Amino acid sequence: MPGFSMEFLPIKKIGPFAPYVGSEDNFQKAVARYLDAKGVLWFHCPNGGHRNVAEAAKLKAMGVKAGIPDILILEPRKFCYGFAIELKVGKNKCTDHQNEMRRHFIAHNWHVLVSYSLDQVIYEIDKYLS
Repeated sequence: MPGFSMEFLPIKKIGPFAPYVGSEDNFQKAVARYLDAKGVLWFHCPNGGHRNVAEAAKLKAMGVKAGIPDILILEPRKFCYGFAIELKVGKNKCTDHQNEMRRHFIAHNWHVLVSYSLDQVIYEIDKYLS
């Protein structure tokens, strides 16, 4: 499925997957533990958080880009170069920068997921890697 994406499906917290209850940081840590246990080549780019103006300018000059997904899995599959995952909790929604990056990844044949559910992330990772 070249450029497959959940982008055009409604992002809902209902259905077979339970929404994650807790902070986005803990959601991220749970996914990190799962990916590490699977032996997957992946990384998290820590773009978020609060920084002072000088630190933010320094990071921007070093190449930090707004909207990069929370998790990038660098293991290509037959029709995808990698898997980009954006994690959300509660009523959080993707920013304009995140939506722009999602479109960019999709256009370059990455599998893309925005999820509010640890169960869904695990399911999609296992499906992608199989």
